[in-house]
Amino acid sequence: MSFARPGPRTYEDAVRVIESRQRRKRPKGTSAGTSAQSTGNSGTPDLRGLPGITGMREWLDMLGHSPDAINSLNVIHLAGTKGKGSTCAFTESFLRAHGKRTGFPQKTGMYTSPHLLRPEERIRINASPLATTKFAQYLFEIYDKLPQLAAEYDPGKSVVDRGPRTLQLYALLALHTFIRERVDVAIIETHSGGEYDATNVVSRPVVTAITSLGMDHVQTLGPSIENIAWHKGGIYKAGAAALSTKQDPEPARVLVERAGRVSEDVTFVEEDPALPRGTLQLKPLVQMKNASLAVAAANAFLSRTRGHQSQSLDENDVRLGVEQWHWPGRFEILPRDQCTYFVDAAHNDMSVGIAADWFVESSREMLASAVRVLVFSHINELRDAVGVLSSLAEALRRVDTHMEHVVFTTYAEAESDDASAAASDLAVFRDTWEQQFPNSRIWLEPTVEGAIRRVEVVAKQHIAADIHVLITGSQHLVGPALRLLSAG
Repeated sequence: MSFARPGPRTYEDAVRVIESRQRRKRPKGTSAGTSAQSTGNSGTPDLRGLPGITGMREWLDMLGHSPDAINSLNVIHLAGTKGKGSTCAFTESFLRAHGKRTGFPQKTGMYTSPHLLRPEERIRINASPLATTKFAQYLFEIYDKLPQLAAEYDPGKSVVDRGPRTLQLYALLALHTFIRERVDVAIIETHSGGEYDATNVVSRPVVTAITSLGMDHVQTLGPSIENIAWHKGGIYKAGAAALSTKQDPEPARVLVERAGRVSEDVTFVEEDPALPRGTLQLKPLVQMKNASLAVAAANAFLSRTRGHQSQSLDENDVRLGVEQWHWPGRFEILPRDQCTYFVDAAHNDMSVGIAADWFVESSREMLASAVRVLVFSHINELRDAVGVLSSLAEALRRVDTHMEHVVFTTYAEAESDDASAAASDLAVFRDTWEQQFPNSRIWLEPTVEGAIRRVEVVAKQHIAADIHVLITGSQHLVGPALRLLSAG
């Protein structure tokens, strides 16, 4: 693929460039000199594969972006297992509310991943996804300075000469965009780890913060919670505020050690009493933890960039920040005629349990007698899909909730998409679910479109009842589901 010739360079062209950089197959083992081996469960690194940060500094130099240029973005860097996106969005919302009142910050930038519906959602200016015209413009500005993007993949070349992979290219695009847009603050979410993450090319952030930690990405970050905490704690930097939500003792100890190595003390953030109670945006309870960490991150940012400790969010900033906050696909409730859809992009053992509790509490508050339906998919070689489904089933059993109908599907949105590779997983999901809920009516639908149609058929079978539908298991399921529900 080459766009070096004259002619239009459209948004669709830009997306094709990024998609062409997808890794063909996740590497196994480690690369000498670029990654670290585990020595057990003591919190030492256990990285498998090529570190995402490899090549980032060289590519930024080729783009003309020095370390000082990156650091001038006033970065708030967030890592964690659960709640990273929500916490980023809360932090941005609080700072934007403060900016409306005081004039600073006037322009916010935010980078998160993955996207739900369209790639430009990953890069936001003042909370809005980057305009498609600018997405294409900035991507091709990078393309013209990185000749590797136009070359055929050659495994014999060095990492730098092969060019950035997809996530690295997104990170480069975000940093390039924030520089070109002259943002006052850049809120940046890590991809999965921390120490070796592509976003950790930022050497002098203003604030670093870590959300709740749990067992996720174990095939790349290590088999223990201490390993995972070690990686996440790699974002802590000398001179930057070091924050974390409350953690279990084992990961908390590792985070304290990691911050201590750069002469910083970790502040473990308690629930903030200034946050409003009973608002939809702060349900379930985990959102209160995320918002509390966001308040602390915003206040630390303001005190360090404005030069005095008295500069902070006031009561109205916090109230407005919560009111205007919205994060699609996270604890989202969508009424659609007879059906009410409860949508959450939970994707690991910890998060699906939280999603189950939120669904049950919210559904029972609305109508205790509703017919309840689950739509689930989780297809990922890096995670135990059956384990995630089992955790969801156990969480529902714990709160004594039976799903009358269960629909298992793939990530394929419509019949024209290729769903065959993952369809065989559906029978495994059915067998797993029947072990805990043998009385559920189970449907196997190879596409998300088919799953939504199945829900509509169920609704017609219960024409006099309200139907409450939980859609969860992966962001790759939630995105297509939201697109179909919006279109309908």
